[in-house]
Amino acid sequence: MLSMKNVIPFLIILISFSAAAVEDSTFVNREKKLSVLLDSLRSAKDDLQKEEKNLEFKTYLYETLQLEGAFSYPFSNLKTVGFIDSPDRQLRIINWNIELDDQTQKYYCFLMHLDEKKKNVELSELIDNSDPFNPRPTEILEANQWYGALYYKIIPVDKGSKTVYTVLGWDGNTASSNIKLIDVLYFTGNTPKLGSPIFKNSEGTFKRMFYEHSEKATMSLKYEEQYKRIIFDHLMPESPNLKGFYSFYVPDLSLDAFVLSSNKWIFKEDVIGINKENKEETDVYVLNSKTNTVEKKGVKNKWENPEDNGPAGGIPHVAVTPEDDLQNPEAQKEKLDTKATKKDKRDPSNMSSVTGGMKKKKRRKS
Repeated sequence: MLSMKNVIPFLIILISFSAAAVEDSTFVNREKKLSVLLDSLRSAKDDLQKEEKNLEFKTYLYETLQLEGAFSYPFSNLKTVGFIDSPDRQLRIINWNIELDDQTQKYYCFLMHLDEKKKNVELSELIDNSDPFNPRPTEILEANQWYGALYYKIIPVDKGSKTVYTVLGWDGNTASSNIKLIDVLYFTGNTPKLGSPIFKNSEGTFKRMFYEHSEKATMSLKYEEQYKRIIFDHLMPESPNLKGFYSFYVPDLSLDAFVLSSNKWIFKEDVIGINKENKEETDVYVLNSKTNTVEKKGVKNKWENPEDNGPAGGIPHVAVTPEDDLQNPEAQKEKLDTKATKKDKRDPSNMSSVTGGMKKKKRRKS
């Protein structure tokens, strides 16, 4: 038999387990209702109906997020609403959009921020105040001045004793162009603010970055934690006479990045993208000239630095990898300078225009 000494802890565990089960059941039921409301919103026929259905969904979601346990509950059945958690588990962004009849977007966002001092979760809202025809905001914004976007990545950055959050987002903008953006979200007390002067490029220091491009194109903007950088497609107009008309801007197959350095994002042009997968060997298919059949062949899957020593001994091209950038940014410069100062022992006038090699000396007839 259990003694009273053993019964009390057992009862405490049983009560805690029962409370957790009731809490989980509450969220399961609420998520089911939220899913029904969301489906109703997504099937709305016009702007007026969308606003009515969205108000129902938003009100019930706000009530649900105020319940204890909402900060960690996954809400995985709400497929068209983003629940994005910061890596430090201090911030959750709940984010969704509605496409209006004119193909512009309306955005909605709740923020759940863990106040470590008070040991509670503060719930706040960002209010969409966007207009695609107004200049993009360059100042620090309050919650009711939000430009509107869907966030998909949170990157904590330590700034002294405070943590600010770099966020990556997408905006549908208009029927002809989309926008990718980088911003900073932080809290003064429990009040959210947007924007911080931590983005540096050749033109100056900025509080946020916008990249508008053609709706027909897709722009990649992602964070690579291994290299502490935000890497993205470089955008160019489809033709030179379309410069400044951003609905005609598309990726040009080169990459730029913002690299984190001393709590600031420093712009780097023409960086090298590295695939995540790092197999030692990969399979390729080649033609066997002897048997005239296609055969599978294993080759080393290793990237090599392309140093282009031309036939006349020109200056080699040195590609800068992320490892070079992180470990020793001066290494490649020194390597380039050393190779450039080496004298070419070959006489360019003796180079063959046919083979690219040295001309053979003719033997004198005796």
